Amino acid sequence: QVQLVESGGGLVQAGGSLRLSCVASGITFSSYTMAWFRQAPGKEREIVARISWTGSSTDYTDSVKGRFTISRDNAKNAAYLQMNILKPEDTAVYYCAAKRGGGSSSPRLYDYWGQGTQVTVSS
Repeated sequence: QVQLVESGGGLVQAGGSLRLSCVASGITFSSYTMAWFRQAPGKEREIVARISWTGSSTDYTDSVKGRFTISRDNAKNAAYLQMNILKPEDTAVYYCAAKRGGGSSSPRLYDYWGQGTQVTVSS
């Protein structure tokens, strides 16, 4: 049984930081592109960042470039999202997702999803 379990969300003031973690089980983690998506109320789910199998390649949506960093530790079957200089518009439920093979920005192409973790940034 495949599981992706996120943690690290919470309430933070604007300008603060949070680090999200995603631990995977039931998959050959190093064979999967990992990504973080987010979904705010009334909005579509959007990709935030993705990282290649080896971690050598990353990609970010424009609104988080320079503030967020995605990383992974294949030995721990874990992916992370370090979020700095948080803004109220970053408020959303954040989801970890895994896609076998190459990356994509389309949520429809991801194979497995976590349950989501709420991030709320107050102004």
